Amino acid sequence: MNDLVAQYLEIWNTTDAAARRAAVGRVFTETPGYVDPLMDLTGRDAIDAGIAAVQSQFPGLVFRLSGPVDAHHDQVRFTWELGPADGEALIVGFDVAVLSQGRIDRVYGFLDKVPANA
Repeated sequence: MNDLVAQYLEIWNTTDAAARRAAVGRVFTETPGYVDPLMDLTGRDAIDAGIAAVQSQFPGLVFRLSGPVDAHHDQVRFTWELGPADGEALIVGFDVAVLSQGRIDRVYGFLDKVPANA
């Protein structure tokens, strides 16, 4: 599960569109879903577009794991943060991912810390 979470977070940091799209294809199932307080996405194309939108809203910031990965059965939860590569996180959240055949099928995201202007 640690490797899958690392791959997932790396997708959020991949700004090359072709590389990001290929990674989405490797990590997610054929018809994945992603929902958080700001987005409700269905399908690989929509997830890829949603990630690109977040990257354009927060240029130069990086996602990183913040704490241990907790998993059982076909689900995993983890806390992440978004901020400068060498600075304090501006946004903190946690995701719960549900897997199918070793790939991510659904992601349920929660935001714990969000700046007022985000």
